[in-house]
Amino acid sequence: MITRIVKLHFQEEKVTDFLVLFDQIVTKVNGFPGCQKMYMLRDINNQSIFITYSLWNSEEDLNKYRDSELFQTIWPTIKPWFAEKPQAWSLDNV
Repeated sequence: MITRIVKLHFQEEKVTDFLVLFDQIVTKVNGFPGCQKMYMLRDINNQSIFITYSLWNSEEDLNKYRDSELFQTIWPTIKPWFAEKPQAWSLDNV
């Protein structure tokens, strides 16, 4: 199993748009084959910074999601909304 952590920093005026979109896609991502759980955290000091935390059966499953039609509709939508380049980590449990 791997853990995927992604830090997303949005332009202030796009935060509401992102939250609406997240509500629409969270169930779909959680239902994607190989995804055990995905949820989101929000920075308490900067309300424009979010962290997505997801657990995947394998890196192969994560890559299938990243190559999926679902991801290909999400990423181009949110990419212009970023205030900073996203950061991402794929981690093994130790």
